[in-house]
Amino acid sequence: MAKLQAKYGQEKEYLQAVQEVLESIEEVYNQHPEFEKAKIVERLVEPDRIFTFRVTWIDDKGEVQTNLGYRVQFNSAIGPYKGGLRFHKAVTPSMLKFLGFEQTFKNALTTLPMGGAKGGSDFDPVGKSDAEIMRFCQAFMLELWKCIGPDQDIPAGDVGVGGREIGFLYGMYKKLAREYNTGVLTGKGATWGGSILRPEATGFGALYFTQHLLHKAGKDIQGKTVALSGFGNVAWGAATKAKQLGAKVIAISGPDGVCEIPAGITDEMIDYMLVMRASNRNKVEDMAVKFPQLTKFTPGKKSWSVKCDIALPCAFQNELTGDDAKELIANGTWCCCEVSNMGCTPEAIHTFQSNGILFAPGKAVNAGGVATSGLEMTQNASHISWSAQEVDDKLHFIMQSIHEACVKYGTQPDGHIDYVKGANIAGFMKVATAMLEQGII
Repeated sequence: MAKLQAKYGQEKEYLQAVQEVLESIEEVYNQHPEFEKAKIVERLVEPDRIFTFRVTWIDDKGEVQTNLGYRVQFNSAIGPYKGGLRFHKAVTPSMLKFLGFEQTFKNALTTLPMGGAKGGSDFDPVGKSDAEIMRFCQAFMLELWKCIGPDQDIPAGDVGVGGREIGFLYGMYKKLAREYNTGVLTGKGATWGGSILRPEATGFGALYFTQHLLHKAGKDIQGKTVALSGFGNVAWGAATKAKQLGAKVIAISGPDGVCEIPAGITDEMIDYMLVMRASNRNKVEDMAVKFPQLTKFTPGKKSWSVKCDIALPCAFQNELTGDDAKELIANGTWCCCEVSNMGCTPEAIHTFQSNGILFAPGKAVNAGGVATSGLEMTQNASHISWSAQEVDDKLHFIMQSIHEACVKYGTQPDGHIDYVKGANIAGFMKVATAMLEQGII
């Protein structure tokens, strides 16, 4: 860590992600001198390669705009690079390195053969028209297409990149590559190679994992109150499945504030979350305007200010701070599962763990999204399409397997389960073993 601090001192998110993993695996790593001899950690923390490129496009006013695009291919020890693309004004190399590093272990946990990668741009989709988003996606793919392929690197969606963007990106890829290779991107439309349940999969998988965690602790999600952040694809899927499992979603939030739903979110509200996401306004207040009798909007507040049993951060990294964690605990919250990548700060995680709160990290909780992307890749390679039941059954099995791996590696001498340590060790052992067996490359 000292060497990395000296080398990448400004890359705070990346250093935070690496430190969490190294602290978790230290004891196990030191039990394997062969890992140290091969310098597995020194190699594992550096990406295989990083592509940085200029993206030039024309807005609706006819003015030329310039953004930066990136693809971080982090590790391919257990399979081709796999990870989403993020379009957000805050995107930096540090953010994408942290996400690619996390993705490496998350993908290892899924039981599927996928390496870790991440990419994106500092392009801000908020307020952009469909035509502007299309032109940006086409310009982005013009630079990226030579670096990806179904057995090389398979991007997917992430923050700011949903089915619409994947469609625009794939259309340009197909034109440039001159081949109909649907397996090069995941999160595609259902009529041209996309998997049933892929849009819902991250949120659905997160709730399946949460359910296993609660059952292991002798609890049930039925009738419990849930506060979640965000209103994009991930939050939408989480709200949908939480309601199906009998929980009551009482808060969603956005950059502008929190929308409380005292009686619990309705199916109509869940459907409206998709409208809000597609509007590119990024305002949760729209929900309160649409359903004024059932909601209460408070500007400048987070969902963590609302009294709840279970907190599910679904929006962005480090969105739940130490102070937020203290507020949740004071309000009686007893479980927090990260659905966003690294959604909690180290202070928040420490606060939860030291107060006996059930806590699980994003790399385990939200792995259902990339797992279903892996299932989409399988369907594309076989030129078949599975039913919703088949995909859901496989997603159930994968999330159960991830929970079992966390329990196996995270159970402490006193019987307590450290899900952070369990997830990190399980993912690390798989990747490190593959690296060792493939030689010094």
